[in-house]
Amino acid sequence: MNADGGEFYVGYLPHAPAGLARALRWRALALLGFVGLVAVLVVCSHGLRPAARFEYGAPVELAGTVVARPYPHLNVRRPGRVGTLAPVSSYALVAPWKHGADALVAGFDGENVRLRATLAYRDGVVVAELEPGSVRREPGPSTPAPAPQDLGRRTLVGEIVDSKCFFGVMNPGELKPHRACAVRCISGGIPPVLCVRDAAGRASYFLLVSSAGEALNHAVLDFVAEPVEITGEVERRGDILVLRADPATYRRLE
Repeated sequence: MNADGGEFYVGYLPHAPAGLARALRWRALALLGFVGLVAVLVVCSHGLRPAARFEYGAPVELAGTVVARPYPHLNVRRPGRVGTLAPVSSYALVAPWKHGADALVAGFDGENVRLRATLAYRDGVVVAELEPGSVRREPGPSTPAPAPQDLGRRTLVGEIVDSKCFFGVMNPGELKPHRACAVRCISGGIPPVLCVRDAAGRASYFLLVSSAGEALNHAVLDFVAEPVEITGEVERRGDILVLRADPATYRRLE
């Protein structure tokens, strides 16, 4: 004991006094419990979004027609009666890591192919990460997309995201925490998409192209993960909405 009558422990002694040992034991348990609770809360707050999935380690075979421009995608004919759905599904094609699929589908534009890919999907939008070297020509008629449908000129407010991460490969795949990754992906050829939410939080997605309908990647990098207003021509290509606008007219919002 010390001069005040309290327990005192010297480090070289084999055992701490009983009262002091008991107090330290409870404090250590409380600290471990607190750390565990914080870990659980962090994990829960970063849980996968219910609408987004990435089927990592489970590649599938797809058959359809490659369209290389403005960004590579695969047109796949829907089986059976489609009702009000577009008769053709369009899957965006990307390469592994932070790269677009242009090099992997070079020479296959407009051709019927069979390929292997790992799927990511969210809100009905499908992105297929190609397995390098798996694309091969497939006999049979091509599957062209329906003719574009002009939906008029619109002003849209939303966030520019990279379509690979946002639709399931990363979490979170949006907003400031993901900005650096999204910039790398889009600069590497991943198609940029404008995510627009209505008052109820429902999202619509617009593939971003130039006024001439060409791919634009580096031109949008300064606006990624920022609130942005874009005015341009909207068209529907099957189940894809496309926004044609000059990036010089994009307006960052405060």
